[in-house]
Amino acid sequence: MANNAAISFKQLRALIAVTDCGSITQAAQLLGLTPPAVHTQLRLLEQNFDCKLLDRSGASPKLTLQGQTVLEAARAIDSTLGSCAQHVRALNEGKEGQVVLGVVSTGKYFAPGLVARLQKAFPRIEVVMKVGNRDLVLGWLQNRALDLAIMGRPPRMPPVVSVPLGQHPHVMIAPPEHRLAQMAEVPADDLLDETILSREEGSGTRILMARYLDRVGQGRPYKTVELGSNETIKQAVMAGLGLALISRHTVTDELAAGRLVELPVAGLPLVRQWFLLHHEDMPLTQAGRTVHDFIAAQNGSFLPA
Repeated sequence: MANNAAISFKQLRALIAVTDCGSITQAAQLLGLTPPAVHTQLRLLEQNFDCKLLDRSGASPKLTLQGQTVLEAARAIDSTLGSCAQHVRALNEGKEGQVVLGVVSTGKYFAPGLVARLQKAFPRIEVVMKVGNRDLVLGWLQNRALDLAIMGRPPRMPPVVSVPLGQHPHVMIAPPEHRLAQMAEVPADDLLDETILSREEGSGTRILMARYLDRVGQGRPYKTVELGSNETIKQAVMAGLGLALISRHTVTDELAAGRLVELPVAGLPLVRQWFLLHHEDMPLTQAGRTVHDFIAAQNGSFLPA
């Protein structure tokens, strides 16, 4: 019975080298060992398998049937180790691994294109995209469920490290036939007479909308209807159910096609910034650093024009 625990890689590589070179002397040169050292490794290997692996009766060693079986296993082990070394090197260099990227809901209009760029640049890095409103993304960050996140204003908690990515304008939209769309400039009172369609609690867009309307209306009440997504809001505005303050990045196609218009309202667009950030107390993996640096180097070129 083979003594598996005593079999070493040196012994197996000695067998591979002797088979490939045809002699112990040449195998020793290949391995950087002396011929007696190679002979010792072969002898130990045969003892561990309790059988002859090489027939040395001729001019050059020949494999026995048992030796052929061990050689096949040795080559498989050597190949697996080589592949393992390549993977470890790729992980060390940040060219392989998994990175979880959190994106606030508004970012889902450009994030898939960014992930496609990452996959093309780093095919062995798996980028997992998680989309949610601002509160959800902050919760994922707090629980260390994300490596990186793309969102607006960086939070105070959890503590994060952030870099700006590019401008993020917010505009007031209406259907093209709306009465306010015909004005050169929409007065605040006329704006607040309209129903304002709003995102859900926890949305960064909703927070921005409330701050803006409270400021221009100086505390005057206004009617809002809450809807659960940017897509629903866009459809509702096109149907004439109200107006909405929304990220221009979410309505690029609709504005270009004339299905929606941007109202000329004082103080708009509100221009904020997109940020790439990660938890301050959660060091990035090598793959995470690679993805982080790639996104930062894009200088916002992936954002809608």
